[in-house]
Amino acid sequence: ITDVNPGAVLCPSTPAEVARLLRFANGDFSYDSESTTSSPGFKVAARGQGHSLRGQASAPGGVVVNMTCLAKTAKPAAVVVSADGTYADVAAGAMWVEVLEAALARGVSPVTFTDYLYLSVGGTLSNAGIGGQVFRHGPQISNVHELDVITGKGDMVTCSPKLNPELFYGVLGGLGQFGIITRARIALEHAPTRAKWIRILYSDFSAFTRDQERLISMANDLRVDFLEGQLMMSNGIVDTSFFPLSDQTRVVSLVNDHRIIYVLEVAKYYDTTTLPIIEQVIDRLTRTLGITSEFMFVQDVPYFDFLNRVRNEEDKLRSIGLWEVPHPWLNMFVPRSRILDFHEGVIKGLLLNQTATSGVTLFYPTNRKKWNNLMSAMIPNEDVFYVIGFLQSAGGSHNFEELENLNDRIINFCDNSGIKIKEYLMHYTRKEDWIKHFGPKWNDFSRRKMMFDPEKLLSPGQDIFS
Repeated sequence: ITDVNPGAVLCPSTPAEVARLLRFANGDFSYDSESTTSSPGFKVAARGQGHSLRGQASAPGGVVVNMTCLAKTAKPAAVVVSADGTYADVAAGAMWVEVLEAALARGVSPVTFTDYLYLSVGGTLSNAGIGGQVFRHGPQISNVHELDVITGKGDMVTCSPKLNPELFYGVLGGLGQFGIITRARIALEHAPTRAKWIRILYSDFSAFTRDQERLISMANDLRVDFLEGQLMMSNGIVDTSFFPLSDQTRVVSLVNDHRIIYVLEVAKYYDTTTLPIIEQVIDRLTRTLGITSEFMFVQDVPYFDFLNRVRNEEDKLRSIGLWEVPHPWLNMFVPRSRILDFHEGVIKGLLLNQTATSGVTLFYPTNRKKWNNLMSAMIPNEDVFYVIGFLQSAGGSHNFEELENLNDRIINFCDNSGIKIKEYLMHYTRKEDWIKHFGPKWNDFSRRKMMFDPEKLLSPGQDIFS
């Protein structure tokens, strides 16, 4: 979708090299025998796995810092689990799957994940890092103890809630505007070994959302460990691979009969110590929801395989040439108070009336209390809000212009209807849209920019201050 060339790419072997680059960009010529009197002023962007939207990890004519290089050269390793197993120090260019593998080797695990594990730690922490555990543990930015950051001025700073908190809270969800994360101290807990992975089918939207909201409010003894939701629509590809072969035809018929089926997806983790009660917990959950076995499907899988489930989908798409295609995704948070209006106007009014859809639509609630408002990330001002992702792929008969037009219509509907959404992984081209997005945080966001990146060198692809 976006084609932008930097002037150069830096593959650093140490954080000090990144700091040196930024100091030079700010006009520090102490390393240059032929120094000049003015700042070069080139822009700098950190790039992890390159999954951000609209070239947000780009620096037109400037320097892109390949953060994966730091992960490869980190000493003693890209992921170091503490002796007591309560945290891991992680090079920001490492991927979450590498964090998980290193932690599991010690019998521990991070508490919250994105659905796709092949993303860099620094990349998700610069946004928020959301997935099916966010209702319990909050986003990934809520589970960080400490960071090493190189500011836009080239200063190497360690920060935490007590040490340099202004930088710590600003960087988490800060879209790369204040500094480049080089190390993150990630919270860990005891790792389970297996997961009961459950999908429940609904034809009624109100029942679907009611049960989702009931599950995220349950007490600890009844609460699931993972909760998401998906939509299966008759004008899209109905993926039945999760369901038993004997039920796949019936699932397709349900979708065709109702035009749309809502899929509640939950998981309960367990190990040898909790195995005796896992079936009791699932039984109590299903009785609480009033679900019949006819519409409930269960798999029992290893914990790692569950968390790494999207990798299988990637392999399928790669095999048929539908992975390396444009992905004009639209992600947003929708207030619970307007979710029925959103469903009527967007899901039924726009999405279901498309000739065809491609990709996955995610739809699940979470709790505001699990987010720290001191951080830069923005969410709706309601106790419960929905995470909604239109994860479309411009492959086959679809082109990205059509899908982008649909995204624009969705945003326009929300604006015209007064639904106060907050976009996630957003990309605005007007400063007034960024001001509207950050709302009451805009003044602090701008002040932190002047504190930590006064020359406005970092992450120009976001188009916030340029």
